[in-house]
Amino acid sequence: MSLSLVQSRALLGLDAPAVTVEVHLANGLPSFTLVGLADVEVKEARERVRSAIQNSGLEFPHNKRITVNLAPADLPKDSGRFDLPIALGILAASGQIDAARLAGYEFAGELSLSGELRPVRGALAMSLALHASRVVTQLVLPPGSAEEAALVPDAQVYSARHLLDVVQHFLPQDDNAPPAEPAAGWSRVTAAPQPELVRYLDLADVKGQLGAKRALEIAAAGGHSLLLMGPPGSGKSMLAQRFAGLLPTMTTLEALQSAAVASLGGRFSLDKWAQRPTCSPHHTASAVALVGGGSPPRPGEISLAHHGVLFLDELPEFPRAALEALREPLESGVITISRAARRAEFPARFQLIGAMNPCPCGYLGSKQKVCRCTPDQVARYQSKLSGPLVDRIDLHVEVPAVPAADLLQASAGEATAVIRARCTAARERAMARQGKTNQALQGQEIDHYLLLDDAAAKFLNLAAARLGWSARSTHRALKVARTIADLAGARATQVTHVAEAMQYRRALHA
Repeated sequence: MSLSLVQSRALLGLDAPAVTVEVHLANGLPSFTLVGLADVEVKEARERVRSAIQNSGLEFPHNKRITVNLAPADLPKDSGRFDLPIALGILAASGQIDAARLAGYEFAGELSLSGELRPVRGALAMSLALHASRVVTQLVLPPGSAEEAALVPDAQVYSARHLLDVVQHFLPQDDNAPPAEPAAGWSRVTAAPQPELVRYLDLADVKGQLGAKRALEIAAAGGHSLLLMGPPGSGKSMLAQRFAGLLPTMTTLEALQSAAVASLGGRFSLDKWAQRPTCSPHHTASAVALVGGGSPPRPGEISLAHHGVLFLDELPEFPRAALEALREPLESGVITISRAARRAEFPARFQLIGAMNPCPCGYLGSKQKVCRCTPDQVARYQSKLSGPLVDRIDLHVEVPAVPAADLLQASAGEATAVIRARCTAARERAMARQGKTNQALQGQEIDHYLLLDDAAAKFLNLAAARLGWSARSTHRALKVARTIADLAGARATQVTHVAEAMQYRRALHA
């Protein structure tokens, strides 16, 4: 009888708990049993591993009773990431590689029938988990996954193209024999050079719409959510697609967190490293697609937009359940997916940009076309957005259609880089003062850091009472006013800042 242990990792949300692959070979009726709460694709590893070992010219123990246990037994395992550790466990248990030399390594990779290693999702999350555990461990991954994992500072990551490349590195060695040369497909992976400049679409492409551009600047400076409302073709989508370029440059930690979520969803690409994501799901997306879910839980669009932008075009056309599911993440910045047997928490610190028409036909209030919708149709259309959801959106902005003559004659506006510099400076003032963006202020922090002068407080109280604002609406207007003050470089929040903030809390058309 023989027993071998190989380390790997599972993925449950952004967590990557350690999994020990135990392989036991015994005499008896030949069989290959895999236990440990494995999903279907993990159980299918039996055939992939068998074929990969045989086609690599190695010996598969056909005449043995093979038992593979994925510990801990109560942790669900999915995907093909356990193919490589299972194959190594069988080879170590049969004496074809040195089991003692596997200590200090962790493995993940899907095997083809020929023994080639294929990338797995979530490599960056695995590397982050190892970095957080502060345990010196060397991670062996297929090409494509290894480059992701190497982005984590000080990570020890190796890339292997084929099962034989890994086997050659762990062959039994004679103490007196010279060290074997590393296989051609085995290499240490270092972090790829970071791009010096991340390119976004330029806001100068949008002509006119000075009011909407000002709202985008305020939203970027303070981390606020935004609702754009206007007729078709007025430029709402163009504005939203260029919003990410106004946000400050991502820090290394923000880039790692955003990339880790993208890696879990299978969307990570090295050429998008440190680029703030803009997720634009179609309006037919379900609540699960937006917030995440499934078994095991996977991140949704709001998590894939972490530290970036979630753009929801045709906002009223989204299912009501999907829109209502956004309410808690907009406040907390996290989303917890709870199922009967498992629970996962994903980050969801995104900036929401919603776009909608004012009515079903889209031309309510337009000077170019006549709206044919009845008041009842308009009310029914706008009521698709619940009051609590609209209340959580900081800035409500009308985007009127630009006349053709103005569109052709207007010069290009300010470039994204110029506006981003102002937004970054305003956000740095907020961070130096309170350690967070103005949108994230809560409770007593609002009173402490707002620095509202007496005239502005009196003006706001009178306006809120006449307009019938809720406490949430009042607080959100105050946060926007604080951001406007930061953009102006003012220490205190004054009447002019409050007055400008109030115009962004307009109710939808009745």
